[in-house]
Amino acid sequence: MNRKIILIVLGFALTIFQSCAKEPADEQKEEKSFVELNGQLSVQGNRMVNQHGKVTALHGVSFGWHNWWPRFYNKGTVRWLVTDWNCTVVRAAIGVEPDGAFIDKPENGYHLLYKVIDAAIADGIYVIVDWHSHNIRTEEAKDFFKTVATKYKNYPNIIYEIFNEPEYDSWEDVKAYSEEIIKTIRAIDPKNIILVGSPHWSQDVHLAADDPIKGYDNIMYTVHFYSASHKQFLRDRVEYALNKGIPVFISECAATQASGSESFDMEEWGQWVKMMDKHQLSYVMWSIADKDELCSMVKDTASPVSHWKESDLKIWGVTVRQLVRSKWQDRR
Repeated sequence: MNRKIILIVLGFALTIFQSCAKEPADEQKEEKSFVELNGQLSVQGNRMVNQHGKVTALHGVSFGWHNWWPRFYNKGTVRWLVTDWNCTVVRAAIGVEPDGAFIDKPENGYHLLYKVIDAAIADGIYVIVDWHSHNIRTEEAKDFFKTVATKYKNYPNIIYEIFNEPEYDSWEDVKAYSEEIIKTIRAIDPKNIILVGSPHWSQDVHLAADDPIKGYDNIMYTVHFYSASHKQFLRDRVEYALNKGIPVFISECAATQASGSESFDMEEWGQWVKMMDKHQLSYVMWSIADKDELCSMVKDTASPVSHWKESDLKIWGVTVRQLVRSKWQDRR
């Protein structure tokens, strides 16, 4: 074999070796996280869009009240919801008024909230910071959101929900409160989306649509529904708001009665999912908790905080997991 042929053979072998050597490294490359792909969310018209201007919807779950179900407020639970359920958003429901909640024990509230936020950031999903109150507490809310915004203002993962469910306050009062909280947040964090509630457990979105908050960008309005109680009348309100250019975010929902129990209405639930998907709305299901109610997803206190088998979940938990996983498959 002459020298030229030897060099050709050696060159061919080297090429094959280099090609094979690259394959394991390529296989080890991790897929980009959901936040890496979508980046800074914003509002255009009545839609939420990602950093590329593409309409984007988030699908995930809400933790139960932090003061009653703190065991789920940890990185292991978040990691499982990301890797097994394929959630793209979680909601940290920081209870405000009950005994042992934020007003009584603010340090514990911040501690548990930060555990969820840090885990969501590490796993590349979005996280809703939910001031889980039913009453106007302006000064406490301002202090809370000032603290959280100062700590996390540079992370695109953060979404602020400034009033969970106003019960009996008028839209005028809720609007005035919301403007104060928005002003507080925007002085620190000019970009991340802020979710605004409406009267009667965040169902009067039509009132907000007739008199929206002005002067701020990236504001959305929440709607909460439980399909066995809230049917076509509330879907009509959502359609009304959208038609008036109001961006809607479904930050809490389930297929039960508004009480969280009594009965499921899966036919109405299907109608809600159909409508939400039609408009590419984000929706977050209630709740990661082991409460003795139909809309809690974990079976009981004997169930672990993550790595759930189907036997560890209630019917609602199994249903939600399947739904959220299907949304992830639709993106691939």
